[in-house]
Amino acid sequence: MVAPRAVWKGFLRVGSVSCGVKIVGATSEASKIHFKILNRKDGLPVKTAYVDEETGDVVEAEEQIKGYEADKGDFIHVEPDEIKKLKLTSQHTLDVDSFVPVAEIDTRFLEKPYYLIPADGPSLEAFAVLRDAMAKKRVAARSCVVLYQRGREVLIQPLGKGMLLTELRTHNEMTSEDTVFDDVKSPKYDSDLLEIAGLLIDKKVTKFDPSKFEDTYEDALIAMIDAKRKGKKPPKPAPKPKENVIDLASVLRKSLAKEGIGQDRPKAKSRKSA
Repeated sequence: MVAPRAVWKGFLRVGSVSCGVKIVGATSEASKIHFKILNRKDGLPVKTAYVDEETGDVVEAEEQIKGYEADKGDFIHVEPDEIKKLKLTSQHTLDVDSFVPVAEIDTRFLEKPYYLIPADGPSLEAFAVLRDAMAKKRVAARSCVVLYQRGREVLIQPLGKGMLLTELRTHNEMTSEDTVFDDVKSPKYDSDLLEIAGLLIDKKVTKFDPSKFEDTYEDALIAMIDAKRKGKKPPKPAPKPKENVIDLASVLRKSLAKEGIGQDRPKAKSRKSA
């Protein structure tokens, strides 16, 4: 298997300690189904193009320029070189601003993972010392880096022989949970329901194993395409989920019976609600 290509090379610096590092992609879309857009009339692929909104003429790449709409229809032109000049501070160095306890990381802000590895032999010792010290203290390093023409806030954590670097969402990108949860009520329920639900959870506790994860949508796409290729009917769609549970106590007891546990537990009072 060919190792992924490094997407960034530079230095990791903590105080006066620095070492050469490389950022390598940790995810791949190679196994995903990719569609092309076809012309329905002749079945041939079509391609996208930027066109002038007023004339409808195609605008070639060399004639395109980025623009920020300051007012309606009034654009400020921004040249590629002007953007590059903004990146000098973090373009070649991962400066660690601070460390945060791993236990306090809010996973909502974690966006895209990368691997961080030493750039060469001479960098290995300093890299290993920083990695192992962070692991011992159970902390992650916060920094920023320029990737794919944009500055990214990142979090760096020890991971096996290397480290995991994860792009972060900013607080401005996150919707406050209060705006979503404010209307969620806290109903009263029989305490036995909580105990029964806990038994069901205990029965299903397992290790976090991504190798067991399945992309059911991707699997369904593959099955449909395979059926079309063979001239067969596509597989039947999965049945729709049932409506809201009416008798939660009864459903929980049935679930326990299915798992072979909780037969001698006290019967929770049924609370019927639409």
